[in-house]
Amino acid sequence: MSTIAENIAKVGARIREAAQASQRNLQDIGLLAVSKTKPADAVREAHAAGLHDFGENYLQEALEKQAALSDLPLIWHFIGPIQSNKTRPIAEHFDWVHSVDRLKIAQRLSDQRPAHLPALNICLQVNVSLEASKSGCSPEELPELARAISALPNLRLRGLMAIPEATDDIAAQHTAFARLRQLRDDLALNLDTLSMGMSHDLEAAIAEGATWVRIGTALFGARDYGQPTH
Repeated sequence: MSTIAENIAKVGARIREAAQASQRNLQDIGLLAVSKTKPADAVREAHAAGLHDFGENYLQEALEKQAALSDLPLIWHFIGPIQSNKTRPIAEHFDWVHSVDRLKIAQRLSDQRPAHLPALNICLQVNVSLEASKSGCSPEELPELARAISALPNLRLRGLMAIPEATDDIAAQHTAFARLRQLRDDLALNLDTLSMGMSHDLEAAIAEGATWVRIGTALFGARDYGQPTH
């Protein structure tokens, strides 16, 4: 078994244990493999080991990978910050976008989604830790933004995403993830998705209701930032 396959098995075991500990249905928790900065061959290897959903932060790198892997039935998630001039290729080439944080971007994604494709699955990124360096709308802006985006024709608002401030404090991890869950529930829009939790805190995220955990390092090893990332 390859290293990536071994890592997938280990992460899968962590997810199963976390689901059992919080009495959640394992089928409700998706593993999103964060493949940014990793070569197409690593994605191919992960797919061979059973993964189908892959998250990318850098558009040009993602498009090159998609072209190289077009023979595989992969589901692509855009999870990075979105510039206005990048919305068209994102609307054309991705199945999910987890990082929408303003109406202008959502409107462009809706307008530019090709008619032959299903509605684009959207998560709104919320800055739950109120960090100045982080993308995401504020909790106060969320209700109005969610209502506006839920009315756009070619998007399907699925839920919320967050990248809380990194901490080893388990209680603090739970608090941040619970806040995102409460924000989603308070919207009363029947949203089914919480994209939260990474390699270091997936257990707390699952305990608080994560439906996607975004895992990169624990699957593929440390990221290589030596290559251009457009």
